[in-house]
Amino acid sequence: MTTGALIFARNNEEIDYVAMAQWSAKNIERHLGIPTHIITDDAVNNNTRHFTDVGNVTWHNHNRMDAYRLSPWDRTLVLDADYVVASDQLKVLLEIDQDFLAHRWAYDVTGCNNFEGLNYFGDHRMPMWWATVMMFRKSKHAELIFDSMQMIRDNWTHYRNLYKSTTATYRNDHALSIALGIVNGHTLDHNSVPWALASLTPEHRLTQLDQDSYRVDFINTENRARWIELRQDFHAMGKQHLGEIVASNS
Repeated sequence: MTTGALIFARNNEEIDYVAMAQWSAKNIERHLGIPTHIITDDAVNNNTRHFTDVGNVTWHNHNRMDAYRLSPWDRTLVLDADYVVASDQLKVLLEIDQDFLAHRWAYDVTGCNNFEGLNYFGDHRMPMWWATVMMFRKSKHAELIFDSMQMIRDNWTHYRNLYKSTTATYRNDHALSIALGIVNGHTLDHNSVPWALASLTPEHRLTQLDQDSYRVDFINTENRARWIELRQDFHAMGKQHLGEIVASNS
């Protein structure tokens, strides 16, 4: 069975996603031993999204559902460009006998932020599956999930109103969550990545200690300066600090 990784990356005014993806591809090869294709073709639609660390930027993030069509492999990891691969943990997903997996839960590695509001969306508190890391194998079930995501994207105003989403901005996470519900008979009986998504929010300072070790400086809930060391995979939700790390490794 052939296996590889896809990263979708398109630059905007402030964030060099392509450089992040190229850096991530090297980490994937080191830790997972699989090839990576970086998808950089033009996005069909653009949004403006606000990131705490860089402000309002053009957000090219509509074509994730093309992963099924574009992947040349039997089994594929789809990763955000800002997902830091610092271990071989994702190998577990490549060995699980499932057609599709994504994270159901995410959490703040510093413990400062409660992700209750981020793990659900809309007025109905729809449970959210994160599109940051997805694993799929070529199958009818996985194909239906990605086809449903495209239908949702192409009719986003309708689905936004139906699910009472509080944001007008299209998000792959929301489309994935809705698509999983549709494909699985409008139930919450979905298979998920068997661990929560470690995440770092933008207000915390991220620096690199060595090749696979990172330092996070933050102010805790008691307004005290603290820091932790990360030696694990994580989602860098703030782009500025990760961009500085990538640039320093170029």
